[in-house]
Formats: sequence, C-alpha cells, structure tokens
Amino acid sequence: MRLMAVPSELDGGSLKETAAEEEPRVLEPGAAPFGNFPHYSRFHPPEQRLRLLPPELLRQLFPQSPENGPILGLDVGCNSGDLSVALYKHFLSLPDGETCSDASRELRLLCCDIDPVLVKRAEKECPFPDALTFITLDFMNQRKRKVLLSSFLSQFGRSLFDIGFCMSITMWIHLNHGDHGLWEFLAHLSSLCHYLLVEPQPWKCYRAAARRLRKLGLHDFDHFHSLAIRGDMTNQIVQILTQDHGMELICCFGNTSWDRSLLFFRAKQTIETHPIPESLIERGKEKNRL
Repeated sequence: MRLMAVPSELDGGSLKETAAEEEPRVLEPGAAPFGNFPHYSRFHPPEQRLRLLPPELLRQLFPQSPENGPILGLDVGCNSGDLSVALYKHFLSLPDGETCSDASRELRLLCCDIDPVLVKRAEKECPFPDALTFITLDFMNQRKRKVLLSSFLSQFGRSLFDIGFCMSITMWIHLNHGDHGLWEFLAHLSSLCHYLLVEPQPWKCYRAAARRLRKLGLHDFDHFHSLAIRGDMTNQIVQILTQDHGMELICCFGNTSWDRSLLFFRAKQTIETHPIPESLIERGKEKNRL
C-alpha cells in the first residue's frame, strides 16, 4: 500500500531532494512489495477513513495561538499524497476546490514514502505546496530518517511532531523487516509523536500480499513464514505500543469498509500538556469495536 523510501542525495541539508529523472514504470497488479501501489486511492478511497474521523480533532487537541505555531503532522507512507491532502483538508474543514495559503500557518504535514516516483507525483499534484512537504524516505534508515525529520522540525523550533499518521503501513514494515523491524518501527514512530493514528492491516492481508507475489512468480517476502507476531494484528499493534513504547490507546474511531480499525494513541508523557477533550473520548467509545 503506502510506505517510505530511500532518499536521494540531500541538497545542502534541504528537505527537497534532487532525485534524478526516473523513467515511468509499469507495475504488474500486485507487484508492489513495499505497498507502493501506483493507484492506491482508487481501491481504498480517502473518504472511507475521513468519515470516521472528527474534523475538529486537531483543533480541539491543539488550540491555536500565535506563540504555538502550526500543528505539525507526520504522514509515514504517503503514496502519491491523495490521503495526505484529504487529511489536511478534512482537519481544516476546507471545501473542495479551495487552496487556502493561510491554512499553512495552522497545520503543516511532512509526508514520506519509499517510492520516488509516487513522491514526485504527490509534489506535482499537491494543491497546498506551502503546507505539505513530500520527501522520499526509507523510514527504517535511521541516519537519513534523523537528518530529514530533524531538519523539518527545526524549522519550527520543535523536537516532536504533534501527530503521526500510519495508515496501512505496519504490514509492509513487518513483511520486509520481520518481527523486530515492526517493533523498531513502532518504537521510532511513537518516540517522534505526541499522538498517533494507526490503521493496521489484519492478518488476512498478509496472506493476500504473499499470494499476489507468488502468482506473479516473484520471490516471497523474506520474513513471512518466520513471523511470530501474527493473528489478531490490531491487538498485537495495541500491545506493542501500549506495553513496550509508552503509548496509551485513547479510542478506536471505527472500521473502514475494508475492515481496518483506526486506532488513536497518545504518548503517556503528553497527558498533562495536551488533555483529551471529553467529547472526543465519548465519540471514540461509541465507535470502539475493539
């Protein structure tokens, strides 16, 4: 589905990368071992997630004042940016067709993906270039992750993102990096954000992804048969984040039409500085299907 990618040369420390021109490539259906499907939003449209998320969520969590600066979000595995743009418009309640430059003062998103072709498309088609920054990044590359994310955060005098979005990424990390890779990914992500919105893929998606590769005559995922973390992946992700990485599960906002839960977490050290509005907690409880 969506994921992250190895960055090209850094341009003097700038977040904008000078990637070489790439020839358009045509992937066989299902031949996207990192989840980098070229038309992902056609079969998983953003609206299915947005209908579950309260549009006032970020504004209630982070009341705006001039001294606070913009809300900072990290979208890991942004694909071609369709969901990133949709989330931005949703949380700022922007109508279709509007490109409001002033909105960048309220919310800024750093969006990364493993596929430079998808990132290039996202940059080209984004209607809010002042507010959404797209970079090619393999999130599991610790050195480059630290350089690029720190560079973005330092522009705002911050060391953490206010919220991270991890939408159907966990399976691809797990299949390509194994149990320890998944654990490390969630450790890094939770250490970077006050809040996390996570949409884990269920185990049936793992089997389907492996089956697609086999049907195309491609090599199976290196770790698929050796994974010890399996079964109820929603519960597994919850356990890792809450028991190992200092996060608290606030609520489940519900399930998409393709049966994936939207889980909302808060870092425990964030509790005092950013209390959750009761209305959001109650709404989450009503939708909670865990």
